[in-house]
Amino acid sequence: MALSLGFHIVFAEIGIAMPLLMVLAEWRWRRSGDPVYLQLARRWAKGTAILFAVGAVSGTVLSFELGLLWPSFMQLAGPVIGIPFALEGFAFFTEAIFLGVYLYGWERVSPRAHLLAGLIVALSGAASALFVVMVNAWMNTPAGITIEAGRVTAVDPIAGMLNPSAFQQVVHMLLAAYASTGLAVAGIHAAVLLKRRDALFHRHALMLALTIAIPCALLQPISGDMSARAVARWQPAKLAAMESLPDTRRGAPLHVGWIEIPRALSLLAFRDADAQVTGLSAFPAGDRPPVAPVFVAFQVMVIAGALMALVCAWAGAVVARGRQIADRPRLLAALTVLTPAGFVATEAGWTVTEVGRQPWVIGGILRTADAVTPMPGLAIPMAVFALVYVGLAAVVASAIASLVRETA
Repeated sequence: MALSLGFHIVFAEIGIAMPLLMVLAEWRWRRSGDPVYLQLARRWAKGTAILFAVGAVSGTVLSFELGLLWPSFMQLAGPVIGIPFALEGFAFFTEAIFLGVYLYGWERVSPRAHLLAGLIVALSGAASALFVVMVNAWMNTPAGITIEAGRVTAVDPIAGMLNPSAFQQVVHMLLAAYASTGLAVAGIHAAVLLKRRDALFHRHALMLALTIAIPCALLQPISGDMSARAVARWQPAKLAAMESLPDTRRGAPLHVGWIEIPRALSLLAFRDADAQVTGLSAFPAGDRPPVAPVFVAFQVMVIAGALMALVCAWAGAVVARGRQIADRPRLLAALTVLTPAGFVATEAGWTVTEVGRQPWVIGGILRTADAVTPMPGLAIPMAVFALVYVGLAAVVASAIASLVRETA
């Protein structure tokens, strides 16, 4: 399941953000008449179609795995998560339908209808993420469900969808998708511009990608702060693992890499530098998440996110002064190096979310050990899925590289 999620989440992020980029390119073409924007919209639409197809395949695998690998989880959680998953299905089919209209409707529908089709694709992709993340947020902070004697006696699906972590996680995930994809696209075109500064196609592409990446990367630390405060309130064991805090203490420090900032954790988590932060020793040994992977993943996420924000702030300052980013080789090099940074941060953040919730699959209600299937022999399908994912990744990398070479 972790392998499938780790593969799928990258394509899910791209599927959220790429439609917005292609719509922005078409909108700029229709307003300016610049044929470069038309070429850009068509190329990004092709890339979106390729990545959407792979995301659909990996998402389908996940839906099978939910039923096959987690029978007890589905039995208990089904009444709550059924509605958001159904809504996600509607959003997915809407996205697929209108992506077809967009790809094949350039000369068959009116300009306004074509642009609207692209906008619907972009909104549907965001809606799919919203509903899926609501389910994950519910697993972290379950609400809308009453359990008596191990049986579900009352269910409020709306309360479940609007659980205490939902807003923070949805905002954080959507910003991550736009920042990660925008920066990745910008990095690809920045790499070409390091060799060919006069490439107008890549200059336009770089600026459009940064139009999304800059504001989202700068807002991401704010949403991260919101998420951390929610974790401090509702998942104190996860917070203790994130900071590798063994004992409860007041004025707890914050670790960023090898730097320890005194009392910063208490200040950020509770807006009080002397606030008490619960340590791991306050929880029974069987209820503590594994510290090492959570702590390391949290550090990777914070450092990658900070680097993204700093480089995007640099790029924003260059634009604000009326300068051309394409004429700044050091900035282009920094953007190139950070091409995968958003996806690295996302994988690390997802590790924090999932591993930090252990040993619970539904926080405080159902343990992972009690939810997973007892079926033996899972090493074989895992190996098969791994080979499928490696093959899909190779095909995608080859297809995208081919699209980039056509304009390089």
